Amino acid sequence: MEHHHFHAMGCTMLAVLDASDPSAGAAVAAVPDWFAAWDQALSRFRDDSELAVLNRRAGHGWTQLSPTLWAVLAAARAAARLSDGLVSPTVLSALERAGYDRDFAAIGDGRAVPAGTAAPAAPWSAIRHDPRRRAVALPAGARLDLGGVAKGWAADTAVRRLAAHGPALVDAGGDIAVSGPRADGTPWPIGVADPRQPGEQIALLLLPAGGVATSGRDYRRWRQGAAERHHIIDPRTGLPAATDLLTVTVVAPSARVAEAAAKTVLILGREAGLAWLAARPYLAGLLVSEEGRIDCTVNSSFELYKRED
Repeated sequence: MEHHHFHAMGCTMLAVLDASDPSAGAAVAAVPDWFAAWDQALSRFRDDSELAVLNRRAGHGWTQLSPTLWAVLAAARAAARLSDGLVSPTVLSALERAGYDRDFAAIGDGRAVPAGTAAPAAPWSAIRHDPRRRAVALPAGARLDLGGVAKGWAADTAVRRLAAHGPALVDAGGDIAVSGPRADGTPWPIGVADPRQPGEQIALLLLPAGGVATSGRDYRRWRQGAAERHHIIDPRTGLPAATDLLTVTVVAPSARVAEAAAKTVLILGREAGLAWLAARPYLAGLLVSEEGRIDCTVNSSFELYKRED
């Protein structure tokens, strides 16, 4: 079994290929180069990225896109449709107003946002698309952040490429894609971190295929003046989501769907989030609330073992 850890998109990544033929090592070793190329297109922290160029052209007509950026924007539109707009790519300005205006490792205490500056995000449906030209037009003021959806898309794309060499798993900073069962026919064991006890696991998933992702406000959070902020923006308010959930883990047919669903449930909160999951039986979730309550919804696509306190 070949393993390769590397850093990309501001996160620790892992690529695993359960194969022993001579091509397996070379295939896994190529994964960091794929992510480097995707980051060049998709990062909002690089002034020279294709996404940064697109954002600077908001309000200035059509921009033709590379196949990579076009594909990730398609995934972002799908996430917005799935979530009824709660997961929107148009939250970049809101993220920056909340203090997340640089790579997370560089964020310290910022100045408080003056009252009244928060505003709902631009509607994602206002973005115009021309599939024939592979072009988009952003309305004035609509700037895009593709961080979460980009990681899910990257995990799915990388695992699909690796699957040509054998069973594969790719973990893109917590957005995990699995191509199929391991070489011996068993599912992949995936631990779910306990947000209340760093270094501990709250559950173990046995996943034969598909994707899993966790969205939470336990890690990417900071203080801005006297206020605590986190990176999950509710586009309806333009502010970090006011939610009673600490983390949400979702199992789905793909990593990008799992990522979008986990964020949706986190924004909705426990009661509405459980109802949202119940209406979508192809999804399953593990919800941890602020006070430590744990809720699980399950289906037949995986096995779940909860840790007993």
